[in-house]
Amino acid sequence: MRMGGVSGATRTRVAAAVCGVMVMSLAACGGSGGSSGAKADASPRGKAGQTRVRTTDLKSIPDVGARLRKQIPANSRQVVAVYGEGRNDADSTIVLYTKNGSTWDQTRSWQGHNGKKGWTTNHEEGDKRSPVGVFTLSDAGGVLADPGAKLPYTRSASFQAPRYWAKSHWHDFDYVIAIDYNRVKGTSPNDPTRPQGQSKGGSIWLHMDHGSGTSACVSLSKPGMEYLLRTLDPDRHPVIVMGDKAELKA
Repeated sequence: MRMGGVSGATRTRVAAAVCGVMVMSLAACGGSGGSSGAKADASPRGKAGQTRVRTTDLKSIPDVGARLRKQIPANSRQVVAVYGEGRNDADSTIVLYTKNGSTWDQTRSWQGHNGKKGWTTNHEEGDKRSPVGVFTLSDAGGVLADPGAKLPYTRSASFQAPRYWAKSHWHDFDYVIAIDYNRVKGTSPNDPTRPQGQSKGGSIWLHMDHGSGTSACVSLSKPGMEYLLRTLDPDRHPVIVMGDKAELKA
C-alpha cells in the first residue's frame, strides 16, 4: 500500500493523535447554512448558447497568467484549476486539466465553492478567504473508505465534522484531498502541523460541497471528489491552481 513514505501504522497513529484537536483544525474548512447539490460538468467560461471554447490540445492552462503559470512544476501532468468568480465571491468552477505530450486537455469540470468571503493573496487564520496560488496535491483521506484513490489515503473517524455544525455540513469531510498550503506533505490531511505558524491557517482541503461557501477550502460534489480521488496520480505530480479570475490572469 502506498503511504507516501509514511507507514500505514504511522498514519493511523497520526489520525488518532489529532482527533482531540480536529474541532480546531476542521474549522478552517467549515461553514454554516446552505444545502448540497453542486452541478457537474460546467464550463469555466461562458453560458449556454455561447460559442464553445476549445478544450483539447491547449498550449497552456486557460485564463492563468504568466505569474502563476511559472509556478506550475515542469513535471506536473495534472492541474486542478479553481476559477473563482470574484475576489469577494464564494462561487467557483473546478476544472481538471491533463497534459498529453506538450499540450493540455480539459478532462472534467464541476461547479463548487471557495471561502465564503472570497480570495486572498495573504491568507490568515479565520479570514474566511481561500489562498490564491499554486499548491501540490499529495495526500487524501476522509470518513469513508478509500474509493480507489491513487494518492495516499487515510480513513479515520477523526475527520467527522462536529455535530454542532449545521446538518448540511455533516458530510463535508467524507472525502478530502489536502491542498499543500502550510502543511507537511506525506502526512494525513488532518495532521495539525503548521510549518508557517498557526496564524497562517491550515487544513485547506478539497472536500465535499454543502451548497455554500467554506471557511477557506474548495468544495465540489461527491461524484467530483470520487473522480479526483481515483484520477489524481502521484506519478503525474498533480497541483492545484486557485484564485479569483482576476488574480489567476495577472
